[in-house]
Amino acid sequence: MSKRDYYEVLGLSKGADEASIKSAFRKLAKKYHPDVSKEENAEAKFKEIQEAYAVLSDSSRKAQYDNYGHAAFDGSMGGGAGGFGGFDASGFDFSDIFDSIFGNSFGFSSGSSRTRASRGDDRLMRVRLSFDEAVFGCDKSIKLDVTESCEECDGAGGFGESTCSLCHGSGSVTSEQRTLFGSFMSKSACSRCSGTGKSYKETCKSCSGRGKVRVNKTITVTVPSGIDSGNRLRLSGKGEAGDNGGANGDLYLEFVVDSHSFYERDNNDIYLEVPLTIDEAVLGCKREVPTIHGNVKVTIPEGTNTGDKQRIKGKGIENSNSRSTGDMYIIFTVRIPKRLSREQKKMFENLANTDLADEKIEKFEKFVKNN
Repeated sequence: MSKRDYYEVLGLSKGADEASIKSAFRKLAKKYHPDVSKEENAEAKFKEIQEAYAVLSDSSRKAQYDNYGHAAFDGSMGGGAGGFGGFDASGFDFSDIFDSIFGNSFGFSSGSSRTRASRGDDRLMRVRLSFDEAVFGCDKSIKLDVTESCEECDGAGGFGESTCSLCHGSGSVTSEQRTLFGSFMSKSACSRCSGTGKSYKETCKSCSGRGKVRVNKTITVTVPSGIDSGNRLRLSGKGEAGDNGGANGDLYLEFVVDSHSFYERDNNDIYLEVPLTIDEAVLGCKREVPTIHGNVKVTIPEGTNTGDKQRIKGKGIENSNSRSTGDMYIIFTVRIPKRLSREQKKMFENLANTDLADEKIEKFEKFVKNN
């Protein structure tokens, strides 16, 4: 049977480099895999591109093929015939590249070794703060439930370490799989050492061989001033324990700040509603006003209306993260009495006989008359 040129099979020019060969094979293997392809003769084409890749991806075989073509493998050069009319691709390990194309969907799993150090998972916790704790900062005690490296065995999982006799320390074992397309080698995690490459004479009782234990502990965290709801604080290395000596993950604290009975917060600014009696609003006055930094005296001008605002500079929140300080704003509300004595009513009736209309009232009255 006449065989096509391997470069032609993969759609490449002769002398293509390793990256081009691998890329072409990935594309064609995905296209012609019999389990997913609807192409005619997909099975035969898939076997053909496997053989071409098995030769061209190996530098020694590729050099032989570039010099002698198919004759390098058909027996005329002293080699053994086989496979797809010449080269025998059975026994060639396609598992790595099949994993990257198909994952484990088609049974070409290469497995994985657990001997490599891996970082632990990050954790996220929500922490509630009072208004004052958030504004001024504090030292906060926080209860954690996390995994830590076992102190008893230093995270090893056992005592009397030796190399696993089954995988010889590699963490994986290779097995032969027979398929429609020949025999293939696949790798999987060693069942004896669970992929660690190590075995122990004695299993640690504290962690039951896992190398990690679940602990409940309390840590103290310094919360900076100016924290607001939704802000996060990262604590490096306070997350879950890593594997095989890997670093711990990080702990992220997300804060939820309680509201205050009187103060309203807008970033670093503070707002406070200050009630005024009618005479204070009309005549003006001096009032003592509370701020988060202590009481201050403010002058309230005569003729103050509900909704009028006064700024007190620098009396807001000192934010240690942004190194800035907000302001405080007092919002006035004029309180109207619901009950008046006869004398008070008489005073208001006398006041009503005077001209107290301002420009806005005059415009409204004119609008009413012309409506």
